Amino acid sequence: MSMRKFLVVLDDSRECLNAMRFAAMRAKNTGGGVQILSVIPPDEFNHWIGVADIMREEARERIVVHFEVFAKWMRDKQGIDPELVIREGEPVSEILAQVKDDTDVGVLVLGAGTEKQGPGPLISALTKQAGFLPIPMTLVPGEMSKERLEAIT
Repeated sequence: MSMRKFLVVLDDSRECLNAMRFAAMRAKNTGGGVQILSVIPPDEFNHWIGVADIMREEARERIVVHFEVFAKWMRDKQGIDPELVIREGEPVSEILAQVKDDTDVGVLVLGAGTEKQGPGPLISALTKQAGFLPIPMTLVPGEMSKERLEAIT
């Protein structure tokens, strides 16, 4: 029997933190795992081939460093050892592709922003696609306290 994974998207948003917390807590409480996905958008590579390769490598290194911060917290605080997946392309289509490619992924977890302009472009775009997702999507409010998260996970 394979382990159900919570897929969380790693980006530079503040609300990403709560999505990570929620996924780790839920995984711990349900005996699941956490998969962290980071998508490198293609517009970072519209350069000469040599430059593009260097930039791709730098982007990957940045992601790994960022991931390690969350991974350390998950291991220390929740006993969860997350896996990192890096994909290149348009974020929405790569997220959908990852969900379809890895059948162990049971829930997609996203952090919802609290800015006036809405929950964030990623959520807006994915919500439009939600009917086609093979798994449920969980939106975690960016402003929710750690205590409240612990209470509901």
